[in-house]
Amino acid sequence: MKNQKKLPLAAQIFIALILGIASGMLLQGHAAAAESYIKPFGTIFLNLLKFIVVPIVLFSIMDGMFSLKDAGKIGSIGLMTIVYYLFTTALAVTIGMGGGMIFRRFFPVLQTTDLVYEAAAPVSIMDTIVNIFPSNFIAPMSSAAMLQVIFMALLIGMSINILGKDGEPAARAISSFYRVFIKCMELILKLSPVGVFCLICPVVAANGAAVLGSLAMVLLAAYICYAVHIIVVYSFSVKILGGISPAEFFKAELPAMIFAFSSASSVGTLPVNLQSCRKMGAPKEIASFVLPLGATINMDGTAIYQGVCAIFIASCFGIELTLGEMAVIVLTATLASIGTAGVPGAGMVMLAMVLTSVGLPVEGIALVAGVDRIFDMGRTVVNITGDASCVMAVSNLLRKKESKAASDNT
Repeated sequence: MKNQKKLPLAAQIFIALILGIASGMLLQGHAAAAESYIKPFGTIFLNLLKFIVVPIVLFSIMDGMFSLKDAGKIGSIGLMTIVYYLFTTALAVTIGMGGGMIFRRFFPVLQTTDLVYEAAAPVSIMDTIVNIFPSNFIAPMSSAAMLQVIFMALLIGMSINILGKDGEPAARAISSFYRVFIKCMELILKLSPVGVFCLICPVVAANGAAVLGSLAMVLLAAYICYAVHIIVVYSFSVKILGGISPAEFFKAELPAMIFAFSSASSVGTLPVNLQSCRKMGAPKEIASFVLPLGATINMDGTAIYQGVCAIFIASCFGIELTLGEMAVIVLTATLASIGTAGVPGAGMVMLAMVLTSVGLPVEGIALVAGVDRIFDMGRTVVNITGDASCVMAVSNLLRKKESKAASDNT
């Protein structure tokens, strides 16, 4: 009995979703009771999730900056890799939001009894830029102003790196706090099945079967966006930057993509992905650096998921997003990908952060959390394919740079 394996958390959440939907259907005539006696426990889970978002982002980004010291030593490889990942992530979340907008008319507007949403006044581009920079150390954390928290983390992390040995005690303390909050988040995420059940049940009780169709539509929207990003963005990248035909790239990458889909683990796919990149002629030293870094900071698939889900949740609650708010989502999801990638439950935490950044109801997470495993299988394929495309692009660009330098010296 001691060797009996526990049911994976993803399976527990999916079962909780099914039970929550079934219970909600049975309680359709008693929606008020579900709101009064079931939803409060879901609200407790949401409160804990909101509590952990800010410290996770703050400490994970700073801790990640300390590990990038080695990337700085290999100069252009590290710079090209990070720029590439940031650029493709920005494209990914934009594609996700575009797909969400196309499918928006198929998403239902749910009945809500306690949601009060007031549309904020339009914010100019310059005001958005100004609002990235905090005027107070505590306020961004207490108000969960995510862009300001990210800027704080980058500024503090960079300052500690510049200090060198004098900054090492602070770096160790931050790394320790990061591990503490990671463990704290793991404990909170164990409550996910209960939270999802208690949040989805009242929604189904009030809205009935409309929720079921909406889940199928949001999954379809996400997978179409996954395919568009892989076929268009990565094909263009490997052809123009990597100097390899897309057909050759995808043929060599197919084993890694299949493994990623079945395992839903970017880290677990690393050995297979490394083998695929070496088969395509990438130098081992570049692939060995770029792929692990990609497993840490590259989240193209998750970025698409954020974009689709943000539009989906806004539509479900009858909220119209402005162009400014969409721009904030793109910027937040892109920058946050560095801090939350590789963290257990990253998709849920990152989605909470993105929703908070534009004032969307975090309660909407309950609508998609139960099928997160299905989302995760697809977004992992996107993530590892993006890692491989970066390896080929960096390898080719570095090869051209070295050839030019050699010809200049002769």
